[in-house]
Amino acid sequence: MTDTRSVDATLRRRERAQLIRQWLRPGIGVKRWLALTFVGLLFIALAIAALLRLVLSDRPSNDPLHDVIATLTLQALPVELRWPLPLALGLALFLYGGWRLVRALVEPYRATTEPLAEVLYQRRLRARGPKVVAIGGGTGLSALLRGLKEVTSNITAVVTVADDGGSSGQLRTELGIPPMGDIRQCIAALADSEPAMAKLLSYRFPLSEEVDPSYRGHAFGNLLIAALTATTGDFEEGVRQSNQILAVRGSVVPVSGQAVTLHAALIDGSVIDGQSLIGRARGIRRVWISPDDAKPSAEAMDAIAAAELIVIGPGSLYTSLLPPLLVPGVHDALLRASAPRLFVCNVATQVGETEEFSLTDHLDALASHGMADVVDAVLLNNNFKARQPQNYPAAPVKIDVALSNKNGPQLIARDLVDDDNAHRHDPRKLASVLLALYDEHTIARRKTAWATMAADGAAR
Repeated sequence: MTDTRSVDATLRRRERAQLIRQWLRPGIGVKRWLALTFVGLLFIALAIAALLRLVLSDRPSNDPLHDVIATLTLQALPVELRWPLPLALGLALFLYGGWRLVRALVEPYRATTEPLAEVLYQRRLRARGPKVVAIGGGTGLSALLRGLKEVTSNITAVVTVADDGGSSGQLRTELGIPPMGDIRQCIAALADSEPAMAKLLSYRFPLSEEVDPSYRGHAFGNLLIAALTATTGDFEEGVRQSNQILAVRGSVVPVSGQAVTLHAALIDGSVIDGQSLIGRARGIRRVWISPDDAKPSAEAMDAIAAAELIVIGPGSLYTSLLPPLLVPGVHDALLRASAPRLFVCNVATQVGETEEFSLTDHLDALASHGMADVVDAVLLNNNFKARQPQNYPAAPVKIDVALSNKNGPQLIARDLVDDDNAHRHDPRKLASVLLALYDEHTIARRKTAWATMAADGAAR
């Protein structure tokens, strides 16, 4: 029994020491304020000491106030204990009180079972992350956001509004508002409590006759955004309110405040309309949107201008990536942006729109739509050993261009695929690679700036 108690006591001491180390590690932003508070208390103590000395200087030696002050200043103790004892007691009370105060202030905001210090550390770390703009839609963009939110909270997802199928398409037709299906997925991906939030926002009301016809088949998240749009009177404001209510890391914004319709011309000369039909079509030659005077949202333009990293994709090439890029003003905003612009190529082809597409085919599609000049680098997957799901209808995107190719954007090959599903990017792998590339770019840019400054100084 004694040994068990001893082990338990040792474990508790180690846990307390671990907690203290977590609170005091660099980056959490606690030590500086504790030190500042302590310095403030020190000055207060010095002021009180100076005041006492001033008050006592005019008092006779037999004044009872002298006895009171002697008691308060521990004159009855040996000289060697008069300052160490109150100092130790004061430090202990100060640190314990500060610890309890921080816990009391932050405890109501905790949503996880992680140690409080770890939660604060991770949030501060993400708050210092790069400003990333991700452009696209569908499950590809959602996967990217799911990984990015672990390394930065400065994310803006600029999402397509060309969807015309399912619940989004029905609400678009009935209410005359832009589709919100892709926006809903991105909001769910960026939510703090992602699994629970994704399940809630993606919940679809049954198609049974017991359910009100107004709700049948609709996703709850779509109805929420539609309701916020109705109460605010503006679609962009409705999405903005959704970001706040659902406490996402970063923000999700529509590329335009109005719905756009996607059109496609096929190789056989036929033309089809609507994203849902185009996604299943083979032999797509060109896509475009209407109305051709659709205006980009101000938030999307501001985010692109302020970005430190711009990521296009991953996602369905013709139905998720090109529609937002084709909104008038987006292309020019990307050209003006000072941030590096990366195109994340899909890890696998898609039945219909990109069947049998290689890397070259993806790049040619961007170029044929006038988007070659907004891509500085292409990030592509080079791990072809991932597990392919049963009855896998697609194939990995082949790298049919030499990585050292000097014609066109820089090609960067990394392991980006989900090891258990060759049809999906791994969110953590993708985010880790993007952050590493951003760091490399930042370091290289600083070295260039320093070299330029040194050359200018030498010339002068």
